[in-house]
Amino acid sequence: MNHFAVGVLLLSLLSASILSVDSRNTGSDVLKLPSEVTEFIGRSGNNEDHDSVGTRWAVLIAGSNGFWNYRHQADVCHAYQILRTGGMKDENIIVFMYDDIALNEENPRPGVIINHPLGGDVYEGVPKDYTGNNVSVNNFLAVLLGNKTALTGGSGKVVDSGPDDHIFVFYSDHGGPGVLGMPAGSFLYANDLITVLKKKHASGTYKSLVFYLEACESGSIFEGLLPKGLNIYATTASNAVESSWGTYCPGEFPPPPPEYETCLGDLYSVAWMEDSDIHNLRTETLKQQYQLVKTRTENKNFRYGSHVQQYGDLGLNKEQLFLYMGTNPANDNSTFIQENSLPSFSTAVNQRDADLLHFWQKFSKAPEGSPRKFAAQKQFVDAMSHRMHIDQSIKLIGKLLFGMEEGPEVLKAVRPAGQPIVDDWDCLKTMVRTFETHCGSLSQYGMKHMRSIANICNAGIKEQQMAEASAQACIRIPNNSWSSLHNGFSA
Repeated sequence: MNHFAVGVLLLSLLSASILSVDSRNTGSDVLKLPSEVTEFIGRSGNNEDHDSVGTRWAVLIAGSNGFWNYRHQADVCHAYQILRTGGMKDENIIVFMYDDIALNEENPRPGVIINHPLGGDVYEGVPKDYTGNNVSVNNFLAVLLGNKTALTGGSGKVVDSGPDDHIFVFYSDHGGPGVLGMPAGSFLYANDLITVLKKKHASGTYKSLVFYLEACESGSIFEGLLPKGLNIYATTASNAVESSWGTYCPGEFPPPPPEYETCLGDLYSVAWMEDSDIHNLRTETLKQQYQLVKTRTENKNFRYGSHVQQYGDLGLNKEQLFLYMGTNPANDNSTFIQENSLPSFSTAVNQRDADLLHFWQKFSKAPEGSPRKFAAQKQFVDAMSHRMHIDQSIKLIGKLLFGMEEGPEVLKAVRPAGQPIVDDWDCLKTMVRTFETHCGSLSQYGMKHMRSIANICNAGIKEQQMAEASAQACIRIPNNSWSSLHNGFSA
């Protein structure tokens, strides 16, 4: 066949393909746009990217604000860079971040965010789809479901996925038993997240979904709640009863640059991302990354590490990471090494103490008598006062409800593995709101007490009993920066 005939044949095939049926959106004939022609050619050729996956989607969310929580937004920005380098398009990456870090007056490098002591800027180019108070439970769940009408603010981007598509979700934040933090509005409760994941599966709008979760007690979000059969695979930074950890913190090795007074990343998050940075993700599987991340996050020292877990349809972990993240072409020739070639961490900082570390560093470095030193001292004292108030209030409520001796035992009880923390999630939300009405906001620190409040529900305590005990335990709501007088309620 001569070159002219070949050219006519290819042109005919291309022309015939331009009219196609987009059954997912309209069910009618639509004209393929010129920008989609290259995608068509890729699908009809031997293009591994398109032959092996539908469309990749990603939702990246940092559920905190405040410079002391720098690491969560740094984690999310780093994750974005991995996905973009891997070939994912911005239109398919949805980013939630409060966006108060890069240009914060505390940032020693204005306009720059780093996630490693020697790392470059991970903030550049990051799409800020949902920022400020638009980083909320409502918007996050609406984005997952692809429900534009339920959005309040933001770019309007949602996971508009189809049945052949793969979804990757990365959530980095504070957490507690059964809950994840948000910088605006209420906590994200585990049962609400699982309900939305089930709805997403029922809609038939994905082939598989992978969820990476960084938070304290993050295992409790899926423990006894995420069923098999949804084509969802989840890994968590910790099990259901332990904290997760910040890393690259002042005083650690390796430390952040000396001008930084905060942690740059989180142990689990840094472990999976630094692994993704150096490996060919066409050949590395989810299971291989899980094992490497698990070893590195345990840190050979359980005092400064946590136990990474996996949940859901574990059979999916045989799939290549490439399906969800793409891969950096520069790593195409790299050979996967089963041994963890990345360094272990010497120490780490409990997620719940990272704010105190920042305030103390700020106080220690500030000149004597300076406004900065005074401000840091007030931040530290306010944080400690809030902690003492919340701890003592919860403890006293337990004693009022169950007695002086039995109260502490009821509050700290842990249900057997495989069970969710509470049977009645509406009760849990009601009890949280009742407590906060009389005692003030739990805030990011107070999430640690969610198991105690769940145990109050599991013991059959009624709302009126909780209200009376809370009113006795808390004469007033303290007026400081952590109070619900300023931050609102968690439920």
